[in-house]
Amino acid sequence: MIPDRLVLIAPLALVPALIACHSAPAPPPLAPAALAAVVADPGDAGREALAQRIDALFTAPDAGETRALIVWHEGKLVAERYAPGYDRNTRFISWSMAKSVTGVLIGMLVSDGRLRLDDPAPIPLWQRPGDPRGEITLRQLLQMRSGLRHVEAGNPPYESDEVRMLFLDGRDDMARYAEAQPLQYDAGKKWVYSTNTSVILADLAARVLAPGGSADMRRRAVLDYLRTRLFDPVGMHSAAPEFDAAGTMVGGSAIHATAREWALFGEFLRHRGVAGGVQLVPRQWIDFMTAPSPREAQYGAQIWLNRHATSGTASLFPDKGPADLFACEGHLGQYVLVSPSRRLVVVRLGMTPEDHLDQVTSRLGDIVGLFR
Repeated sequence: MIPDRLVLIAPLALVPALIACHSAPAPPPLAPAALAAVVADPGDAGREALAQRIDALFTAPDAGETRALIVWHEGKLVAERYAPGYDRNTRFISWSMAKSVTGVLIGMLVSDGRLRLDDPAPIPLWQRPGDPRGEITLRQLLQMRSGLRHVEAGNPPYESDEVRMLFLDGRDDMARYAEAQPLQYDAGKKWVYSTNTSVILADLAARVLAPGGSADMRRRAVLDYLRTRLFDPVGMHSAAPEFDAAGTMVGGSAIHATAREWALFGEFLRHRGVAGGVQLVPRQWIDFMTAPSPREAQYGAQIWLNRHATSGTASLFPDKGPADLFACEGHLGQYVLVSPSRRLVVVRLGMTPEDHLDQVTSRLGDIVGLFR
């Protein structure tokens, strides 16, 4: 016979388990299309777990609109999913992911001996005697610490410098608008994220590839260089940069390519500048791009790092790791995430309002966390 005391205690012992079951319901069954987006053996990640976390990016209301998701692990495509109306042939705009392409372009020109990292940037407008902008180096431009006056994503938007440069009074000659800004800080002393700075870098590329050339010559020279030295070797055959009326590549925000090709660019970065067994840019240049800027720990040279911010909030997910993860990032939630230690590239393309991007990065961190 069971003692009365045990009869009373036994049901109470089940309460924590019942509460746990109630508070953590099983996830709903996956739709067949969600599971079909993941290969049978995705490596470290279980197929259903990976499909579940990808599905959350497409279905969660607070994640905005995900249009494409690619996972590349150990050099293989292990997951690929698109929203209705998009597919593997769709070219997606980079927005600020273009900055990382521009960073690689400058690295190739430095490797060729056409530019020097620690020399003053050869911008004619800055070379007048006594102009303090003549002290700005290429390194400082790449690390977003030029000191030039700039407002990014201001309020109202039409007063932001990148909006004025891209769409308003600076749109026909973007580099001229960006290079005409005065110094606000001593060169090198303060980090200020600036789309306009990346256009200055694109202008420098055009100046050395087509010195004194017309707008058409500048455009052709930069495009030919990118195609032969980067896009075709990496496999980005559909990549299409935009140029302004002066022949300057819109190197801070406007390169179009398919989701798979953005993943191939991530693979190229993961392999420290190697594609198809060929070293396209020195390894040391990728190391430089992915080393923290002296004025901002979460930023390198035209690329974001998975670190806590020196000021403000983190752009990625440093509390989830891995520490070596870096990313090409673009407006409205464009990401190419790269982790060399986990042999992983994750691409997410879509349209998410800025105030919901933390939900997207959190879910991307959940995907990365499945791989070891």
